[in-house]
Amino acid sequence: MRTAVQLAAGNGEWQEHVDYVVEAERMAVDVVWVAEAWGADAATPLAYLAARTERILLGSGVFQLGVRSAAMTAQTAMTLAEMSGNRFMLGLGASGPQVMEGLHGVPFAHPLGRMRETLDIIRQAFAGDRIAYKGRHLRLPLPGGQGKALRLAMQPNDQIPIYLATLSPKLLALTGEVADGWLGTSFVPEGADDAYYTHLRTGADRSGRSLDDLDICQGAEVAFARDEAHLAEMIEARRPGLAFSLGGMGSATMNFYNSAYGRQGFADIAAESQRLWIDGDRAGAAAVVPDEMVLGTTLIGTEAMVRDRLTTWRDAGVNTVRLYPAGDSLDERLATLGRALDLVPK
Repeated sequence: MRTAVQLAAGNGEWQEHVDYVVEAERMAVDVVWVAEAWGADAATPLAYLAARTERILLGSGVFQLGVRSAAMTAQTAMTLAEMSGNRFMLGLGASGPQVMEGLHGVPFAHPLGRMRETLDIIRQAFAGDRIAYKGRHLRLPLPGGQGKALRLAMQPNDQIPIYLATLSPKLLALTGEVADGWLGTSFVPEGADDAYYTHLRTGADRSGRSLDDLDICQGAEVAFARDEAHLAEMIEARRPGLAFSLGGMGSATMNFYNSAYGRQGFADIAAESQRLWIDGDRAGAAAVVPDEMVLGTTLIGTEAMVRDRLTTWRDAGVNTVRLYPAGDSLDERLATLGRALDLVPK
């Protein structure tokens, strides 16, 4: 299995973030993904990390669909690839209506069609073609104006890997059809086949591919328990985070995380936790999250437990594991990361 770390840049801790990635590279981590949600952007830290690292792959995890134009997404990706010596991987995601419409004023509707059309334009740009497109959602050049089809004044680069962060069945199928990798989340390996792989295979079949052609990249927090009492404390501390995913990461009618957990055998729990969250009972929403769910979607426990779960992830088809090491300081996170790396199956 390849290994990766995830960076949520910002919060005034820039030097610590850089030190973390530089040390992760020294520890032979393969990839760093830089997140972009409603905090810092991802492109700026990636450019800086390109100058501070030599080997580690650099991925946008993820650029949000529609925040940048399709052409600007391609320009940014090609620039980062050039600056890093072709170490950049483009991760794209549709995000959700709260962020896209609330923060950026960009419509969220029709994410499947907009994602497909955006990818078509990006691949035109990567190939060095003149960018001309007539889609349902995107038109280039803009009809009725004075624009003309342009070719980017950059060296073509059609080798930039494209990863999609998807959860819904139709977008998962698109991922299997056209992407180089899948950036997944809310992953329980025991339920992954029905929840995720069935849809990824459907898309792969459409383009004459298989899941072997896709880098399955999954992430989870990793933390080590001293004993059973400590493990119980760790589980308790993580219930609110899962409740937020089930109830707060979306609206009452559109929550992709809730739906994904529901497809993995937790439908009743997901629905009840969401109901309590929306009613304002955050403590109640967390309390209904069972130990099984916390342990199923994280990499926490004794070293033996973490080793077994990592093996289960590998056997469930995960090619790249994104590790979110626990710790209150940089040194603690790096120590946790080092212990976890020793347990990752080869």
